[in-house]
Amino acid sequence: MATPLLTLANTGVNLGDRWLFRHVDVTVSAGDRLCLVGRNGAGKSTLMKLMAGLGEADEGSLWSAPGISVSYLPQAPKLPRGMSLASVVMHGTGGDGDFIAEAHRAEAMLTRFELDPGMLSDGLSGGEARRVALARALVKEPDVLLMDEPTNHLDLPTITWMEDMLLARGGAMVLISHDRAFLRRIGNSTIWIESGTLRRRQGSFDGFDDWAEVIQQEEATRLYKMDRRIASETRWSREGISARRKRNQGRMRELEVMRSERARMAAPLGRSARMETAAVEGGGQMVLEAIDLSVSVPARPTPGTEISPDERRVLINHFNGIIRKSDRIGIIGRNGVGKSTLVKALLGRTEPDNGRVREGFGLMTAYFDQQRSALNGEDSPWTVLCPDGTDSVEVAGRRVHVKRYLQDFLFDEYKITQRVRTLSGGEQNRLLLAKLFADEHNFLVLDEPTNDLDMETLELLQEVLADYSGTVMIISHDRDFIDRTVTALLVFEADGRIIPHAGGYSDYLARRIKTEERKKTKPARAKTQERPKTAREAKLSFKDKHALETLPGAIAALEDAIIKAEAELNDPALFSKNPDRFSALANQLEADRTRLASLEEKWLELEVLREEIEGS
Repeated sequence: MATPLLTLANTGVNLGDRWLFRHVDVTVSAGDRLCLVGRNGAGKSTLMKLMAGLGEADEGSLWSAPGISVSYLPQAPKLPRGMSLASVVMHGTGGDGDFIAEAHRAEAMLTRFELDPGMLSDGLSGGEARRVALARALVKEPDVLLMDEPTNHLDLPTITWMEDMLLARGGAMVLISHDRAFLRRIGNSTIWIESGTLRRRQGSFDGFDDWAEVIQQEEATRLYKMDRRIASETRWSREGISARRKRNQGRMRELEVMRSERARMAAPLGRSARMETAAVEGGGQMVLEAIDLSVSVPARPTPGTEISPDERRVLINHFNGIIRKSDRIGIIGRNGVGKSTLVKALLGRTEPDNGRVREGFGLMTAYFDQQRSALNGEDSPWTVLCPDGTDSVEVAGRRVHVKRYLQDFLFDEYKITQRVRTLSGGEQNRLLLAKLFADEHNFLVLDEPTNDLDMETLELLQEVLADYSGTVMIISHDRDFIDRTVTALLVFEADGRIIPHAGGYSDYLARRIKTEERKKTKPARAKTQERPKTAREAKLSFKDKHALETLPGAIAALEDAIIKAEAELNDPALFSKNPDRFSALANQLEADRTRLASLEEKWLELEVLREEIEGS
C-alpha cells in the first residue's frame, strides 16, 4: 500500500453566502499523479492552496508526513523584484521555504525554459514569470509537487520535455490543467470537483469523460426521483390533519432534509457556459493568399555578446500559401519562432520585408490576440460590448441583453460593471471571445485562446468552431484542442520555413516519428546491403524540382479560374439566358476542382519528400 504523504480531512471552505465545498477528504500518497479537474470557480485552486498550506479552511485539518517537502506552482505567480532569474530560482519565489538550490542546477533549468539566468525579474511578461516559477518548483525536487496550469505559455517541445521529466521523477504530484493531452500522459488518478462534491477515480485520465457521463446520468436520475418524492411528500403534508400529528413529525423532518439537499444540488456552481456565433454570408472561395512572404526582426543578442543594430533574424522565409473558405488551419512552432508575426502579416498588421498578401472578396476578420490588446483595462465588460451606451448586443441575428449575454460566458452580475484590469486572465479571455462572437465576421483568427479556460469552456469553444461556417485559423500549444479543431497545419521549421501538413497535431507527430525512424534505419540498411544511395535517395529529380517550382503557379491559375466560374454561375439569370454556357461552366468547374485537388496533393507529397531529403 502506498505511503500517505499529505491529507485533507473533513475540509470545508465557506464563501459567506454558500459553501464552496464541505466534508472533503483528500489523501495524496507516494506515486500519486492526481489530475484535479472541474469548472472555473469549482474550487480547484482553493483546494490546492490548502494542500500547500497557504490558506485556512473554515472546517477540517491538514496533515503532512514528517520531513516531507511540498512545492507549489501558482496559476498567477508573483516574483520578487530586483533579482536575477538565477537568484529567484535558487532562493525562492516568495513564501516557499528556505530551500536553496545549487547555482548550476538553477541556471540549467532556466536555460531549458529558454530564459537568460542573468536577466532581472523586473518587467517580465506573464508567461515568463510563470516559467521562472515553474523552474523554481521543479528544481526543488519536492516529495509533493503541486502545479496549477503548468503548461500555459509553454511551447510544444518544452511541454513534451516537462512531461518526460515529470514521468521520470519520484514523489507525488497534483496537477490542475485544461490540457487534456498533458493530463492523459501524466495522470494516474483523477479528482473531480462538481457542485461542492469531490469524486475520485483511479486510472488514466483517458477514461474520465465516460466515467463523468455515467455519474451525471445517475445524478439526473436521482434528481428526477427526488423531485417526484418531494412533490409526493409535499402533497401528503398538505392533505389532512394526520401530517401534523406527533408520530408523523419524523416524516416532516425527512421532507425538510430532502428539500435542503435538493437546493444544494441545484447550487449556482452547476451553471454552464453558453456560446454561439455565426459567419457573415458571402465572400469568395479565396480568403487570403501569401505570395513570396518574408519577414525579419532585429536579432537578439545572446548573454555576454554584442551584435550590429542592422543584424536581422529571419522569421518567415519566402512563404507561399492559400487559405480558402471553410479551411480549419492550425499554426504550431516553438515560442518566438514567428507564429503571431505570420498571422499579423497575413492580416496586414505587420509590413513584410518582401512579398505581399492578396485578400479575398468580402473578407471580415475577427482577431483574438494573446495580448488582448482589443480590451481597454479601464472599460467594464458592459462598455466593451456596448461602447455606444446601449444595453443589448446582436448575436447570430438576434438581440440579447448585455447582462444575459455575459452570463452565458459565466460572468457574475457584479463583475459586469467592474474594470477589465481587475478581471482574471480566464475572465479576460472569455470577455474577448464574447466581444469577437458579437462582431460580424467570416474569418476567425485565434492566437492562444485556450490559456486560463477550464475544460468545459474549451469543449464549448470546440463545438462553436465545429459549427462555424466561416474560416478558422488557430495558434495553440494545446495538442488536444488542435486535434479537435483543425484539419491542416502550418508548421514552423528551421530558417523561417513554414511547411504545410494535412490533419491535426497527432497526424503530424505520427509522420514525424516515421520520418525519424526512417532516418535511423537508412544508414544500417545501406551498410548491410553494401549499395550506394540512388539519385532519388540523395536528391530530388529534375522532374520533381520542376514540379515544385511550377505547381504553385498552376494551382493559383486554377484557383483564379474557379473563383471566376463561381462568380459567373452565381448570376441567377445565367441559366435562363444561356443554358449551354451554364452547363459548360458547371462541368468545367467540377473538372477544375478535381484537378486542383490532384495538384495540391502532388505538391504536398513533393514538399514532404524535399523535407525528408534535406533533413537526412
